[in-house]
Amino acid sequence: MPDFIPLNIAVLTVSDTRSEADDTSGRALVERLEAAGHRLAAKAIEPDDIYRIRARVSGWIADPDVHVVITTGGTGVTGRDGTPEAIQVLLDKEIEGFGEVFRMLSYEEIGTSTLQSRALAGVANATYVFCLPGSSGACRTGWDKLIQQQLDIRTRPCNLAQLIPRLRE
Repeated sequence: MPDFIPLNIAVLTVSDTRSEADDTSGRALVERLEAAGHRLAAKAIEPDDIYRIRARVSGWIADPDVHVVITTGGTGVTGRDGTPEAIQVLLDKEIEGFGEVFRMLSYEEIGTSTLQSRALAGVANATYVFCLPGSSGACRTGWDKLIQQQLDIRTRPCNLAQLIPRLRE
């Protein structure tokens, strides 16, 4: 079995109301990624504005030292929820199964309310991007049940981490 390889992960909280003091979702993601042995590359909070979200994430995906970007918030259906619209245009490839499996797992926890989630993932400039809902519960579900295993090169039969060297082919 290969040795664990720590990845550099940037975390973006999308919210009109959160600050570092009360960003429980962003904090949950940072705590989890660091506990798993990964490194926090950057952390920010941006308002629900597709251009500011897109600019922040674009900067991170342009940085060769950032392997993964995780956003939390802005994936709902209200007029201010625009994270999927901000991110989808940046993706070279969408990982459709992520949103499908996230909603399946979320259904077990919150029932049909999971229909309101537009969680998504993809690859942009050889960087993985995951967009999670803004609740800390959704972040725990996304990290604990999906993202953590896929970013661990030891996960078998396969994982996203092992593909990082091949993303630029």
